[in-house]
Amino acid sequence: MNAPEALYQTDLHSLPLKARGKVRDIYDVDADYMVIVTTDRLSAFDVILPDPVPGKGRVLTSVSLFWFGRLRHVIPNQLTGRGLSEVIADPAEAALLEGRALVVRKFKPLPVEAVVRGYLIGSGWKDYQRSGAVCGIELPAGLRQADKLPQPIFTPSTKAELGSHDENIDFARTVELLGRDLAERVRDVSLRLYSEAAEYALSRGIIIADTKFEFGLDDTGELYWIDEALTPDSSRFWPLDQYRVGISPPSFDKQFVRDYLETLDWDKTPPGPHLPAEILARTAEKYREAERLLTGI
Repeated sequence: MNAPEALYQTDLHSLPLKARGKVRDIYDVDADYMVIVTTDRLSAFDVILPDPVPGKGRVLTSVSLFWFGRLRHVIPNQLTGRGLSEVIADPAEAALLEGRALVVRKFKPLPVEAVVRGYLIGSGWKDYQRSGAVCGIELPAGLRQADKLPQPIFTPSTKAELGSHDENIDFARTVELLGRDLAERVRDVSLRLYSEAAEYALSRGIIIADTKFEFGLDDTGELYWIDEALTPDSSRFWPLDQYRVGISPPSFDKQFVRDYLETLDWDKTPPGPHLPAEILARTAEKYREAERLLTGI
């Protein structure tokens, strides 16, 4: 099977560009709808790297569609069911984006990212070592790296500008930003989404160690799930058969890239270094493996 052609950036003529993020290009359709294009761009240490991972955008789109469909009973989401050809006049541009772009509804995004952790890893592990807590949530003493937590915890963060780091916040700060009712709704929905997804993924051989969700409001104040859904970019996926407590388990994402970058004399500021073809190919395969296990595709 031939490797998919990589797409680093889109420059559509059919629609006006609304925003360009680390991975996604967003185009306006009208006052109510927009098109989110998931490219093959890759960021590491909050720096967009110069080389794309072939097929990554299609995997992220496929996985998001799977979870949006599977968990739509928990909360409504941004999907419209409209095809690209309905909003993109140029057939060639619509064909270019097939499988990697979605027509979605516009919502007012909340100013926090809803992070749920089921295992003690990453910044949470560092926080725990320092304070015995994660984002102000006290945890039992004696936990080890990658330990499963007694129950999943909600540890939101503020959304940083492009190129900056998100900042972890406690629930009291979330209440200040959103109001108590909305903060509690976001927390409860996030924990339910995570718990149902983690249970399913475990049956497919994947541990979801943690994940982040984004939500938005419509004009009536109804809450919707937006952006991406439980992808290898927004989540930490571990292979169940390689899980060990006391170490940072391997993951289904850009681990090969991060490991390679750590060997370089690079200060983790732009511009990012070019990546060897082997690193890109291994990373692409990890993304595809996660998709196969979760969706059966």
